[in-house]
Amino acid sequence: MNLFRSQVLICGGTGCTSSDSPKLAARFETLLAEKGLDKEVKIVRTGCFGLCEAGPVVIVYPEGAFYSRVKLEDVDEIVEEHLVKGRIVRHLLYHDSVDEQTQSIKALDDTRFYRKQKRVALRNCGVIDPENIDDYIATDGYMALAKVLTEWQPQDVIDCLKASGLRGRGGAGFPTGNKWAFAVGSKSDKKYVLCNADEGDPGAFMDRSVLEGDPHAVLEAMAIAGYTIGSDQGYIYVRAEYPIAVKRLTIAIGQARAYGLLGKNILGTGFNFDIELRLGAGAFVCGEETALMTSIEGNRGEPRPRPPFPAVKGLFGKPSILNNVETYANIPQIILKGADWFASMGTEKSKGTKVFALGGKINNTGLVEVEMGTTLREIVEDIGGGCPNGKKFKAAQTGGPSGGCIPASMLDIKIDYDNLIAAGSMMGSGGLIVMDEDNCMVDIARFFLEFTVDESCGKCTPCRVGTRRMLEILQRITEGKGEEGDIERLETLAKTIQASALCGLGQTAPNPVLSTLRYFRDEYEVHIKEKRCPAGQCKKLLRYTIVADKCKGCGLCARNCPVKCISGEVRKPFVIDSSKCIKCGACMDNCRFGAIERK
Repeated sequence: MNLFRSQVLICGGTGCTSSDSPKLAARFETLLAEKGLDKEVKIVRTGCFGLCEAGPVVIVYPEGAFYSRVKLEDVDEIVEEHLVKGRIVRHLLYHDSVDEQTQSIKALDDTRFYRKQKRVALRNCGVIDPENIDDYIATDGYMALAKVLTEWQPQDVIDCLKASGLRGRGGAGFPTGNKWAFAVGSKSDKKYVLCNADEGDPGAFMDRSVLEGDPHAVLEAMAIAGYTIGSDQGYIYVRAEYPIAVKRLTIAIGQARAYGLLGKNILGTGFNFDIELRLGAGAFVCGEETALMTSIEGNRGEPRPRPPFPAVKGLFGKPSILNNVETYANIPQIILKGADWFASMGTEKSKGTKVFALGGKINNTGLVEVEMGTTLREIVEDIGGGCPNGKKFKAAQTGGPSGGCIPASMLDIKIDYDNLIAAGSMMGSGGLIVMDEDNCMVDIARFFLEFTVDESCGKCTPCRVGTRRMLEILQRITEGKGEEGDIERLETLAKTIQASALCGLGQTAPNPVLSTLRYFRDEYEVHIKEKRCPAGQCKKLLRYTIVADKCKGCGLCARNCPVKCISGEVRKPFVIDSSKCIKCGACMDNCRFGAIERK
């Protein structure tokens, strides 16, 4: 076994891969081989480090030099200066990775982005090679499975999970120990363990990153679940749009089988359990548990009424448990470190940590994991670095299209299951989209509802018809055709859909509308009564005008107008013909004197 003096960790997550990180890794390997350093320096292709805004990311240990936004031409300099001459290339370092006073390299946990994080589900992401089972084993991988199979009875696992307070990280937050206990109590000749990796929320990539960075954690947890409920078969339902995750899961399953950690007689205990992949075709409704099971069975993904619940009658009519990727990723560590360790984090009713995909109008976009009870302000301002360009924070959308918008007045809300529901939102799988002062909340509600309408399976009338009627009202409002009574119609439709839709998708579809009405009702009223969009985003309500006192008469706006609706004489104020204006904004973009206003 080689002892390497340096390790070069290169992000191999989807984000950095799209920015050519595989080419960076190949270039490192070529140069190191040419210089005879390939036996001294190890290249490790990892999963996501989390700070996607800084990608592609390369970290060199033991120095801990955090290189950000690395380009192919930078690799030669890093190899020559850092790996050959031992001199860190400071101009390529991530800006917050250097102490301003001492100029020394900060530990990763001391940077602003990571300082308030607590990585449990993401503990191995960006640390190990996800395609090498030995790396996982070196971080105590499969020790929890060995402990359970050789020392514990199934009831011990149930007791541990209940004591830990682990709740499902996929949306509803149902206690994991209770769910498994129900399946244990169901008698059947066959049971199934299922993993929901069908991450469909816009802007969400939490589960994808875990699968890309630490796939064995999910396999180990599913095997533990199989032992606990008496199942010998597991299925991971993963989006086909996640090719890197699918590839690494396939490799991980093959490696686990080769090591005797999946398949027959695992670890010589007589326990049999295997896992297969099933690829989803991108239907959002298949994130709902009964629709997911229907899809695995080979049928159109549509939900079915409950009860009976899956723990009694699930996949192929047999007792089944379904958890999402993040839930499973916590379980091996809970087994090894104990229920009290996990329960010591978080709040009274929401234990542990939660992973969020932080996106939208935020400086530090990426993947963050924080203890339950962390405030929204800490996530947005401390970890996320606030909104770009000095813009004011306006709202955060949590829970994806099924969630709601939390306004700036509630920035100090502590994030946990109960607080978010009380605020009119929900935890969901963990998407967190930040909006600034330029966002129109009516248009935001329209955007998310449009997504839900497109993704509705159409099985039940409240969702199929009701959400479409709501969308039609929102579209009219954003086009300046809103009427008195539209707000009341939206509220009536929303409450009816919540009470009567068949599955969670339909029941939660009105949430973005109800939450924006709750906190931004004035914006709806301005759209309806004044036919004006306060944020200046609803295109059909915009009006571009030229301020005569500021206009220098240069004619640059007229020359760049695609429909020639601007006229005037040189050195005299120009005028926009509103009847011809298509509201493209080209005039404003090209005016050098700030003479054009958008209202």
